[in-house]
Amino acid sequence: MLERYAQDLASLAARGRLRALASRAGLDFASNDYLAFAESPELAAAVTTALARGVPVGAGGSRLLRGNHPEHEALEEDAARFFGAESALYFSGGFTANEALLSTAPQREDLILYDALAHASAHEGMRLARAPNAKFRHNDVGAAEDAIRAWREQGGTGRIWIVVESLYSMDGDKAPLDDLHALAARSDAFLLIDEAHATGVYGPGGRGLAARFEGAENVVTLHTCGKALGVAGGLLCLPRVLRDFMVNRCRSFIFATAPSPVMAACVCAAIKIIEAADDRRAELMSRIDFAGAELRRLCAIEPSGSQIQPVIVGADIRATTLASRMQAYGYDIRAIRPPTVPNGSARLRIALTLHASQDDVARMIAHLGEELARLEP
Repeated sequence: MLERYAQDLASLAARGRLRALASRAGLDFASNDYLAFAESPELAAAVTTALARGVPVGAGGSRLLRGNHPEHEALEEDAARFFGAESALYFSGGFTANEALLSTAPQREDLILYDALAHASAHEGMRLARAPNAKFRHNDVGAAEDAIRAWREQGGTGRIWIVVESLYSMDGDKAPLDDLHALAARSDAFLLIDEAHATGVYGPGGRGLAARFEGAENVVTLHTCGKALGVAGGLLCLPRVLRDFMVNRCRSFIFATAPSPVMAACVCAAIKIIEAADDRRAELMSRIDFAGAELRRLCAIEPSGSQIQPVIVGADIRATTLASRMQAYGYDIRAIRPPTVPNGSARLRIALTLHASQDDVARMIAHLGEELARLEP
């Protein structure tokens, strides 16, 4: 009965792709807690305060039944106001929110056009969607425009949903949002921008790289709460009519137990904390600049320019070997292999966070340079 699963796992192991859970160990160069808020006293106090005023831990049901709590509604009002959107809708996670939108909003006559490096959550949403989909080369706005033109010439009559990330989670590069927004405007398209790795870190008050586009009727943004904000959940910021459509048509909203009201209260607190965190953002930007210069000097690696730095080594075994050696020095750095990244592009994903000082970064990059020189071809 279980042989097929055992065989699949054995095949993964033979290719160096078997995953296993590993506990936290060493200096944090792996998490998405970029501003080091997840374990902060400020957020611990927010939990204590919410519990003290009687906010329940569990919702007890879906939001269309008894699970809708004033904390959910307060969060959505605060989030819409903070990010500059007409409305917001809170989900238990960013993956769930992205999947929910793409599986619900695009209609049969529409086309979902996605960047080749779009997140797995977008792919899962597209798998469940009624609309067909097509991809375009990463960050290539011309290729996206060509795909739109070809679809129209073939008789496509619906709306187009352009799906991108503002900051890509495995490459650390930024999307050309101005050009994409202009393309969406002249193509009568929606632009869905996943701000997961930008929220809290970039933009005025940490509002993200897409802050200037928020509130437009053809723009939907996703703000993940479990990264720089240090809490949990995902917020879709979108026009009110789309929010109402999601409440009425989205199966993963209608039939799921609502997120924890305590967590909703904590996300509210996190938004206020993050807005005032210019000092932490400046410190992280300084860390990014320093790391970039050291990567060029010691590793001959061109930096990404963000807090996410890939070190692409190609073969899976080279990535896992290099990760093991860096972990032996006391750095929590993980190998990323296909299918998470394209074949032949296995890598280390180094995340810069305020959990590691500038001196820690300097030592890590010095060791990285040494180990890259030792790595078997």
